[in-house]
This record gives sequence, C-alpha cells and structure tokens, in this order.
Amino acid sequence: MGIVSENIKFLRKREGLTQEQMAERLKIKRSLLGAYEEGRADPRINNLVKFSEIFHVSIDELINVNLAEHYRSGKSRRAGSRENLKILTITVDRENRENIELVPQKAAAGYLNGYADPEFIGELPRFRLPVLSDQATYRAFEISGDSMLPLKDGTIVIGRYVEHPDDIVHGKAYILVTAREGIVYKRIFRDGSRITLVSDNKIYDPYDVDPDEILEIWEASAYISVDLPDPADEEQLTLSKIARIVMDLQQEVIKLKKP
Repeated sequence: MGIVSENIKFLRKREGLTQEQMAERLKIKRSLLGAYEEGRADPRINNLVKFSEIFHVSIDELINVNLAEHYRSGKSRRAGSRENLKILTITVDRENRENIELVPQKAAAGYLNGYADPEFIGELPRFRLPVLSDQATYRAFEISGDSMLPLKDGTIVIGRYVEHPDDIVHGKAYILVTAREGIVYKRIFRDGSRITLVSDNKIYDPYDVDPDEILEIWEASAYISVDLPDPADEEQLTLSKIARIVMDLQQEVIKLKKP
C-alpha cells in the first residue's frame, strides 16, 4: 500500500483540512494519521472505508492509483454532501500544489458551461501566490464594469472557494457564478434564505438571486490591479465608508430582529 500514504495526504490537502481536522473526522489520533501519511503505518480496512467515504473515491483507487498524477491536468473535487456546489474542478502543479486559475473577461461566458470541465479549466491561465493559504482553493476572475468601485473594470479579484450558501458571511464581497446572471462580483446580504446582491457603487440597485441558480461561490480575498488607489481621491474614500456603513446598519437590523 505504498501509494495510499501519498493519496491520503494529497486528498486531505485538496479538501483544505489540517491533520487535526482530518483525524477528528476519522475519530483517530493525529499522530496515527501522520503515520499513515508518512508511510510508517498502513490504514486498517475500517479506516480505508472512512477515507473512501470522506473523499468520495473507491478503496481500489486509494491503494492502487496515484491520484495526484491522475488529476494533475484537471480534477473534479467533491465538496461535501450538501445539495449545492458539489463539484469543483481544479489544476495542480508538479508538486501537487493547487494553482490559481484565471478567468479573463473573454472566457466568462464559456466558464458557465466549462466550470466543471477539466479540459476547459486546464486551458485557463494559472499561477500561484505564496501569500495565500495552501489550505484553501482560490480562483481569479477579471471583473467588468464599475459596479464595485473603487475596483475598476479589468481588475483581477482572487476568490477563496466557498462550498455552500450557508457559509456566506453577511455583508462580505463575493464572486458568484450564477446560471442566470453569469459571473458577478457583489456584496452579499442574507435574510434567511433570501440572498441580496449589493454593489458598492450606489447608482446600481440591489437585487435578489435564487440560491438554486448559484453554481459557485468565491469569497473575495485579494485583488490585482495596474491602477493603484489614490489616497487623495475623496470619491474612493467615500464609497469605502458607505460600504462599511451599510454593513454596520445591516448588522444592527439583524440584532434588533433577534428576540
């Protein structure tokens, strides 16, 4: 079972789990999981079954297939047992580290059909940023329009993958991939099952999106732009303040609604 240790380590990192978190799921000691990953011990059949169920791969694949090599050019990662957002296709480099795939504006329309296609994802430009955690999955999107000023048209926003709408943080900015609206970059405000998208540029009206139409969710984590922000630009400062005020007011409303 020499390959199983590599597969366990690879799949754990692909799921964004620490050894401690993985051990808790398996109900074993972290030191034992470490022994599995380092090849100092072979998992018993009951733990192989648990690995198979958690990672959604067969036991035969775990012990016979080099999964990192198999998925080097493109891989479908299952994101848990919840109903939405179950498939995420990614690429890895030669050291089995996840790439950040870039979705430029010209590829945005094709992404709606190809987001789960390993061939399509494998053809996207890709890069790595060492400042980002290797415990999460990231994707970069070139945004269009001026709805999220001060970020301008053409800015590249890097998002961290979010598995389910329930994991959305009220008031934060996200890139949503939706069946009807396409790829949008907005702040999200939630009221129960209702999801409202709000632009930082207040000339754009908020609107609701059906959770069932959401294909992917990416929490905005960083951005790349050739236009450096000017601290003397009062409009930028004002828009930023407005965005914070809106978030604070929403939080106050939520507190008042609580019994």
